[in-house]
Amino acid sequence: MFMNPKLKLSATIAFLFTLAISLTTAKTFDVRQSGATGDGKTLDTTAIQKALDDCEKSGGGIVELPAGTYLSRPLFLRSQTTLQLDAGAVLQARDEPADFLDAKGATIAFLNGKQLSHVAITGSGIIDGAGARWWAPVRAAKKTGAKETTRRPRLIILSNCKNVRVEGVTLQNSPSFHLVPSDCTDVVISGVTIHAPADSPNTDAMDPSCKNLLVTNCTFDVGDDNIAIKAGHATAAGEFQDENITVIGCTFLHGHGMSIGSETRGGVKNLLVTNCTFNGTTSGIRIKTSRDRGGLIEGAVYTGLTMTNVDVPINITCYYPKVPVTDTAQPVTENTPIYRDILIKNLTASGQKSAGFIVGLPEMCISNVVFENVTLATKTGLTIRNAQGIQFKNSTVTVQNGAAFTAENATVTGLAAAKK
Repeated sequence: MFMNPKLKLSATIAFLFTLAISLTTAKTFDVRQSGATGDGKTLDTTAIQKALDDCEKSGGGIVELPAGTYLSRPLFLRSQTTLQLDAGAVLQARDEPADFLDAKGATIAFLNGKQLSHVAITGSGIIDGAGARWWAPVRAAKKTGAKETTRRPRLIILSNCKNVRVEGVTLQNSPSFHLVPSDCTDVVISGVTIHAPADSPNTDAMDPSCKNLLVTNCTFDVGDDNIAIKAGHATAAGEFQDENITVIGCTFLHGHGMSIGSETRGGVKNLLVTNCTFNGTTSGIRIKTSRDRGGLIEGAVYTGLTMTNVDVPINITCYYPKVPVTDTAQPVTENTPIYRDILIKNLTASGQKSAGFIVGLPEMCISNVVFENVTLATKTGLTIRNAQGIQFKNSTVTVQNGAAFTAENATVTGLAAAKK
């Protein structure tokens, strides 16, 4: 059954209002008063960390970075604290690999937060991950098929946090993923721009695993997934690692589109993606996983989307990284992917390569995918395999070559499988 997106969206907006009110009366800690120089040459790590620590100890407030470039090693955010980057402020990571190892030799992010509450990153400034030094050896390794020799850090990781807000800032040039709110609750990402070169490897814009997440009016232009909802660990029966997620009014540029997966073991329920534009992404709507990391995905609604020059607008598969030409059924396990109750409505898309894929497993079909008021114009049609209850309502698929769709072990209604 599809969720009621209006109810969920209104609840999320109510949360956003409550969070904003809680941050209106706050003490300010200027990092320059803690000794930061902002000259782009001097390491300001100690001064910024001191301001963050003092802010939390005093009961919370705002840590302000005025205009300037603040060179830093990794930092650790605090509860009841807003890190505010003013216009002209750049928080610049060093690119020394040794800086990103903790005392046990594990890789940490540039900005780290664990088990925090009421934590925010705001303003119109920039957080730069200095990723160029990290990307070059990865590109070289990919050409030869070799493995990476050094684990790359993320730009921001927030783990097991509650009441999180990231607003207005630009995140750019991360060595790998930019923003990772992991197992967080009540999260608002608003007006954020995330940018990295189109050929920068694995520079996902946002990889959330959250309950009650609102992503609104953001722009994503990166070298991998624009958004990739992750659900990598098992949960109790009937529980979902990711639940009640709304993505509204966002712009997707270079990247792999609006994704779920490839880790879906913990399950995803009640996703609403609405009023977004995609231009030049490799995929539009993308759900990806495999037999060894699957879980239940249900109640996803995509509505009011416009896609231009997107390689594959619809990419829903239970295989990753590649869909095999043929396959045989295998025993159903707790890791078997289950996709059901997906609504795609009011979508207009032009595909550079094909309309896309809806490909389940022989042992577990994708079920109940509804296309309503959808217009797809592509070179080739949809591949639909191991799927039941695929419905087209007032929808068209126009192709340059072949049929609107091909079906194997699938039931499809409302669209003729005829050539153009």
